[in-house]
Amino acid sequence: ALLGGWEWSLNPGPFNMKEHVLISIFANAGYAFGGGNAYAVMIVDIIRAFYGRSISFIAAWLLIITTQVLGYGWAGLMRKYVVEPAHMWWPSTLVQVSLFRALHEKEESPKGSRQISRSKFFLVALICSFAWYVVPGYLFPALTSISWVCWVFSKSVTAQQLGSGMKGLGLGAFTLDWSAVSSFLFSPLISPFFATANIFVGYFCFLYVLVPTAYWGMNLYNAKTFPIFSSHLFMSNGSAYQITDIVNQQFQLDTEAYARLGRINLSTFFALSYGLSFATIASTITHVGIFYGKEIYHRFRASQQEEPDIHTKLMRKYDDIPAWWFYSLTVLSMTVSLILCTVLKDQVQLPWWGLLFACGMAFVFTLPISIITATTNQTPGLNVITEYAMGLIMPGYPIANVCFKVYGYMSMSQAVAFLSDFKLGHYMKIPPRSMFIVQFAGTLVAGTVNLSVAWWLLGSVENICQDQLLPPDSPWTCPGDRVFFDASVIWGLVGPKRIFGPHGNYEAVNWFFLIGAAGPVIVYIFHRIFPSQRWILMINLPVLIGATANMPPATAVNYNSWLLIGTIFNFFVFRYRKKWWQRYNYILSAALDAGVAFMAVLLYFTLTMENRTVNWWGTAGEHCPLASCPTAKGVDLGPDSVCPVF
Repeated sequence: ALLGGWEWSLNPGPFNMKEHVLISIFANAGYAFGGGNAYAVMIVDIIRAFYGRSISFIAAWLLIITTQVLGYGWAGLMRKYVVEPAHMWWPSTLVQVSLFRALHEKEESPKGSRQISRSKFFLVALICSFAWYVVPGYLFPALTSISWVCWVFSKSVTAQQLGSGMKGLGLGAFTLDWSAVSSFLFSPLISPFFATANIFVGYFCFLYVLVPTAYWGMNLYNAKTFPIFSSHLFMSNGSAYQITDIVNQQFQLDTEAYARLGRINLSTFFALSYGLSFATIASTITHVGIFYGKEIYHRFRASQQEEPDIHTKLMRKYDDIPAWWFYSLTVLSMTVSLILCTVLKDQVQLPWWGLLFACGMAFVFTLPISIITATTNQTPGLNVITEYAMGLIMPGYPIANVCFKVYGYMSMSQAVAFLSDFKLGHYMKIPPRSMFIVQFAGTLVAGTVNLSVAWWLLGSVENICQDQLLPPDSPWTCPGDRVFFDASVIWGLVGPKRIFGPHGNYEAVNWFFLIGAAGPVIVYIFHRIFPSQRWILMINLPVLIGATANMPPATAVNYNSWLLIGTIFNFFVFRYRKKWWQRYNYILSAALDAGVAFMAVLLYFTLTMENRTVNWWGTAGEHCPLASCPTAKGVDLGPDSVCPVF
């Protein structure tokens, strides 16, 4: 290319592995852990689709970009604690390492051997995943949740509550849709088995011990008046709570209307899941303090407990990222955020001191949560504690609450994602400065594209996110946004004092904070008493207690199949076919993800956008219509409901 007397080549050499890694990091930089979109986009979604209000494009764009970029500062400060140590191995990055090596390293199968190269294996698995996804993704969506108990007991409410994979406890439910398996807990093939075992124990105890006991045994919080599994908000008689009736013209809580309509009620499942979220946050702090506190202290004092591994030694040949790059970017994003909170305060509701408080919380939690993620591939969420804190300080302002949550939770989450990318660069020997530039550019591009697409969909899809007005197989029901909206009501509009405080129904749920904080202490005491029992150290309470943190919007069928596949590959295959596991496991995970992603995009642009649908029994949901029915005596949901009156 020739421009202004300067000449350079657009193709300086063969396409290599390091370029490929940088491209993937660029594509993945816009959202934490490949979640599909920038988290702050959901603020725009709930303002326009659920509250029926408006927000300007520039305010939305600044909100999204600043919440994404703030994480760079935290990541820069934490690199030496969670990137350089060899035992901070970041399991998810190994999938990418395996994939890049399979695609770029030449490998021939030995003559006479039935073993195929990793690149061929990846291609075959990708084609199979791509071809199969058209079945659950378009032709036969019922395969996403095969709830056979509902088919056998088609007229039993209790059986469908137990058997529904989408709206119940998922007893026996499973899925043949890889996107359903990996959509919330990510690929089960990359989770260490000890983490899978912790998640299984937490999931089983919550879903099949605690919830049934609370619902059928105790009728806790009038559980039978509401669905057994739901994130919706209810009146005391079991009908849906009309949130728009308690919002005034200033986008604040109308206290008179709230007093007239009465307290908000949650399904017992939803209330207890919040309790586990409280316990998870508390246990994260004590777990990291007890089991990693000494190491963090020594590293802070620049005392090396272990010799740098080979990756760290090789990376030191590159020029490191100057600290002022991180600090300057953090100061700039903080400044823009403060301008947003002052000049456009009427749209975001968040005061300047709320922004500073949110950033302080994010900074405090980034290190402990990074350590959990780096060693278990599971990331405890900070969203609930940020909502709770802001709800206590500033109740009645729903958008202020979600903005506080996004600045507090998302900047931390982005920092963890950036640290994961830095570890990938560590393994692949990518120059740190190139990593920084690519991540920053990818964040700007992805955030802008995310918002633009969401803005277009909100204006073009009829009844988007209104699940009661959409067919059961519609892709526009927005389950994640529904949970986000309900959280804005619980913590922001109404406030925790009116729900989890003395003026609400769920004050006792706060005891979960104490339970979570005490749990790791008990585990540590048992470890000291029985030091020879190494399995005790495998108990990771932040992962165990937080096993169901994604429910809702995740459902039982997502967990059932995830746990089954994770156990098969990371226990049985790892133990009895270890060479196969070492050679192909991570390649298979990447191929399954890639095949689904390619077919999903193809289906959307060729069929969904053209509104070409298939209508038959296999596209009409999971066929558990009674799973959401209340079972309390006398609850009547009206003539349009399929639910019987007991």
